[in-house]
Amino acid sequence: QVQVVESGGGLVQAGASLRLSCAASGRTFSSYAFAWFRQAPGKEREFVARISRSGANAYYADSVKGRFTISRDNAKNTVYLKMNSLNPEDTAVYYCAANEGIGRLIGVRDYDYWGQGTPVTVSA
Repeated sequence: QVQVVESGGGLVQAGASLRLSCAASGRTFSSYAFAWFRQAPGKEREFVARISRSGANAYYADSVKGRFTISRDNAKNTVYLKMNSLNPEDTAVYYCAANEGIGRLIGVRDYDYWGQGTPVTVSA
């Protein structure tokens, strides 16, 4: 199995950028695809972005497409989420998740391993 720990969240103003990191340990990092989800207060957890095991394929929610970029560094066992042009609607706890599946897997139930989350707050 794999363990994941998120970092990089914080309080920023609208229009700012943040980069979240997800450090993984345990089994071979390259065996896993990773995703970012987020959960705003009072709302269900929702898919944000996913990156394949090789890093060759990425998928995004429509709400973040063009603003967020997911990437991975297999040498550092780390996945990143670069978030640009943040707005208050992006305020949420952001979670990193991992699975061994292939393809466009964007459901919460598609993922076996989860971190504790890192909070992001965007002020107007």
